[in-house]
Amino acid sequence: MMKPILQDVSLTEVLRSCARLCDLKLGKKIHASIIRSGLDCNLILSNTLVDMYAKCRSIESARDVFDRMCEKNVVSWTALIAGYTQQGCAGEALLLLRQMVCDSVKPNQFTFSTILRACASLAGREQGKQLHAIIIPSGFESHVVVCNAVMDMYAKCGQIDDARQVFAKMSERDVISWNSLVAGYVQHSNVNEALNLFYQMQQQGMKPDEFTFASIVSACVVLVALNQGRQVHASIMKSGFGSHVVLGSSLVDLYAKCRGLEEACLVFDEMPRRNAISWTTMITGYAQQGKVTEALSFFYQMQQEGIELDEFTLATILGVFASLASLEHGKQIHGKIIRSICNLSVTLGNALINMYMKCGRVEEARLVFDWTAERSVISWTSNVISWTSIISGYGNIGNGKEVVHLFEQMQLSGIKPDHVTFLTILSACSHAGLVDEGWHYFNSMIHQHCIEPKAEHYACMVDLLGRAGQLDEAVTFIREMPFEPNVAVWEALLGSCRIHHNMELGKLAAEFVFKLNPENPASYVLLSNIHAAAGRWGEVSYLRKLMTERGLKKEPGCSWIEVGKKVYAFLVGDRSHPQTEEIYAMLDGLAGKMKEVGYMPDTNFVLHDLEEEQKESVLTHHSEKLAIAFGLINTPTGMSVKVFKNLRVCGDCHTSIKFISTITGREIIVRDANRFHHFKNGICSCGDYW
Repeated sequence: MMKPILQDVSLTEVLRSCARLCDLKLGKKIHASIIRSGLDCNLILSNTLVDMYAKCRSIESARDVFDRMCEKNVVSWTALIAGYTQQGCAGEALLLLRQMVCDSVKPNQFTFSTILRACASLAGREQGKQLHAIIIPSGFESHVVVCNAVMDMYAKCGQIDDARQVFAKMSERDVISWNSLVAGYVQHSNVNEALNLFYQMQQQGMKPDEFTFASIVSACVVLVALNQGRQVHASIMKSGFGSHVVLGSSLVDLYAKCRGLEEACLVFDEMPRRNAISWTTMITGYAQQGKVTEALSFFYQMQQEGIELDEFTLATILGVFASLASLEHGKQIHGKIIRSICNLSVTLGNALINMYMKCGRVEEARLVFDWTAERSVISWTSNVISWTSIISGYGNIGNGKEVVHLFEQMQLSGIKPDHVTFLTILSACSHAGLVDEGWHYFNSMIHQHCIEPKAEHYACMVDLLGRAGQLDEAVTFIREMPFEPNVAVWEALLGSCRIHHNMELGKLAAEFVFKLNPENPASYVLLSNIHAAAGRWGEVSYLRKLMTERGLKKEPGCSWIEVGKKVYAFLVGDRSHPQTEEIYAMLDGLAGKMKEVGYMPDTNFVLHDLEEEQKESVLTHHSEKLAIAFGLINTPTGMSVKVFKNLRVCGDCHTSIKFISTITGREIIVRDANRFHHFKNGICSCGDYW
C-alpha cells in the first residue's frame, strides 16, 4: 500500500517522471495518494497532474482534473491546450483558448507557441493570422519560441513568404528558427532555397542539428541529388549524428530513391538501431526498383526480428505489396490489421483498397470500402480520400463507366472532389478513351468547382487527346495552356506519338523533354522506339550512344507471378529459372498453335536491327510471356493466371496473350505499368485501347 505522503522525493517530480515515461498506471496511483492526503486543491500539483495525464495520452482524465481544480492559472490552461494539441484535437485547443481569454487569463509565450501548433495542424491560416495580430501588441513577438511557432504555422499553412518575413525581422534566432524555415521550403518543394538556407546558417556560425539534416536529406531526395546527398551524409558523420535512427532512415531513403541501393544497404547495415521506418524504407527501395525477391526477403527478416508494425508501417508495407502485386502477402497484412486494430482508419483502409485493386481483386477492394463505411468510427463515406481511392482502382482496371458512376455518386453524397479526385477521373477517362467525358470533367473542375488545374491535370488531358489519336488537338491544347508546359505534359505527348507512330511530332516533344529532364532514360527509349518502328536504325544508334555518354540506362522489362505464396520474376530472354527448358518448350508449342489460327508476329516491336527470324525469337521470349508460360505449367488447368510487369505491355505481347487465352481456355490477367488487362476467350478488357 502506498504511503499517503511520499518522503524524500516530491510528488511533483514523481508526476513529471510519470509524464516523461508515459507511466499512466503509476501516475494514477500518485493521483489517488494526493486525493487521500487532501492535496487535490494544491495548484502546482493539479497543474502537474493535468500535464501528466495529457502526456500519457489520457486527455479525458486531464480534462477531469482541470474541471475540478479549485483555482487555475495560465499554466493550467496551457497544459490542457498542449494536451489537446498533442492528441490531434486542434479544434478543442482553439475553443479552450477562447474560454481562457473569456475568463480573463492572459496567455503567455508557451500558450501562444502551443496554440500556434494547433493552427498549423489544422492548416488554420486565418486563425493563425488572428493570433499573430494578438501576439504583436502583447510583447511576445520578441520571444524566439513564439516567433518559431509563428513561422512554423505560416509554413504549414502554405504561407512561406509570411514565414520568411517573420524570420527576417527576428533579432535573435536559434537552430529551431532556421529549421522551421528550411523545413517549410522543403514542404513546399522549394528545395533549392532550403539548401541555400542550410549553407547560410553554417556561414553565420549556426550548427545544424539532426532536424536540420533530416530536412536537407529530404531536399536531396526531392532533387534526386545523389552527389549532394553524399556530401550531406559526410557532414552528418562529422557532426556526430551518424548513429541517429531517424537520420539513418532518411539516408537509406535518399540512397534508395536515388538508385543507390548498395549505399542504402551500407547505411542500413551500419545502423546501431533500426526501427520500423528503417526496414520499411529498404523494402520500399527494393520494390521501387523491381527487385521483388530482395524486397520480400527484407520483409521476412523484419518479421523475424520482431519489429512492431504501426499504422504508418502497415500502410507503407501494403503499398509495397500493391506495387509487387503480391496478393497473398497483402492478405497476411490484412489479417494482422483485423486481429490487432478494432477500427480501421482511413489511411489503412485506403492502403487495403489500393492493394486489392492493384492485385486485380476489385470485389475485395469494394468490400473493404463498403465494410468500413458501415463499421468505422470515422465516417468513411464523408472522406474524399476514400472515394478517390476506390475511383482510382476502377480507373486502373479500365472500367470507365463505373468510374463515372462512382464520381457522380460521390457528389450526390455531398462530397466535394479535390484536385486529386479530378486527376484520378481524368486519368481514368484517358485509359478508357472517354474523350467527351474527360472534357466535361476538366471544364467542370474549373467552372463548377472553382479548382485551378495544375500541370498534372493538363498532362492528363494531353494524354487523353493523344491516346485517342487527336494529336493536333493535343498540340493546340498545349499551346493554349496558361503557363509553360512542364516535362509531364511533353512526356504525355511523346507517349501518344509512340502509339500513333507520329515521328515528326514525337521529335518535337522529345526536344522539350530532353531540355526539361535530360536525366530520364524513359524519354530516350520512347523516341528510340518511334525511330525503330520506322526502321530508322541510325537514329536509334545515335540515341543509344547519347544515353551511354550521359550515363543513362534503360530500365529492363521485368515480369513476375505469384505461385504457391512465392513470387517468381523473369527478364526478357531469361534462362536462369530451373524450369527454363519446360518454359521455352511451352512457348514454342504455343507459338506454333497461334500461327495455325492466324497469329502474325508484329516485329515492329523489336527495337533492334535484326533478321526477321531473330526478331520473332526475341518477341517469343518477352518477360511477360515467360511468366505466363511458367504460370500455365505450375497452376491447375482452368485456373486464371495473373502476371505483373513493370513496363507497358508491347502490342505483340498483347495480341499473343489474346491468342493464348483462347488456345488454353484460361483467363490471363496482366497488370502493366499503366493498367490491368483481363484476357478471356481472345478478348481483352481494355478493348485494345491502352
